[in-house]
Amino acid sequence: MHELSVALGIVKIAEQELRKANANKIELIELEIGTLAGIELDSLNFVWEVVVKDTVLENAQKEIIVILAEGQCVDCDSIYPLKNIYDACPICRSSFKIILKGKELRVKSLIVE
Repeated sequence: MHELSVALGIVKIAEQELRKANANKIELIELEIGTLAGIELDSLNFVWEVVVKDTVLENAQKEIIVILAEGQCVDCDSIYPLKNIYDACPICRSSFKIILKGKELRVKSLIVE
């Protein structure tokens, strides 16, 4: 369950950004997580409450924006949704693709007070 280490990393980022902003409190944290990022949202939510206890994120609202994966076929240039990284192009069945989105794992924004 690497979601625990991911959550700990998010807390560290939030603490650093709170200091940079010279603020006292984080109201909201927005996370962008792609469907190919390898993060189980249920597991992240499960560990979240324990990880943020007694931190700058303890009373912050958490918003997760899920980025649906999308690929572009190298052979026919079709752009198509991906459920798995190994999905073939639905047009020409080629397995050669560029991942356009879906691997994101980032803190998009913090609203501080």
